[in-house]
Amino acid sequence: MEYDENKVDEMSLALLWLTMFEEKNYGVRAWKSHSWEVLDRLHEKGYISDPKSKAKSVVVTEEGVRRAQELFERHFALPPSTPPRQLGVSDSEAPR
Repeated sequence: MEYDENKVDEMSLALLWLTMFEEKNYGVRAWKSHSWEVLDRLHEKGYISDPKSKAKSVVVTEEGVRRAQELFERHFALPPSTPPRQLGVSDSEAPR
């Protein structure tokens, strides 16, 4: 099956957002639980450190953190809650 590698990379980067954590001397990191090919491409794009190490996590660059959050919010965030409309009350009379 052929697939769009860029879309897979974007979704994987967005999902890395879920496992990101900050370490005092190492910056923001994320667990390496994705395809090695995807992690290699994210490294080539400058979003994470080289995944080929004994560490169980990778360092996420500032750009990687920003982009991961942006992608996660775009693809997975629920719309903001809006107060339910009250039947029989016009919009101008509804409490705010």
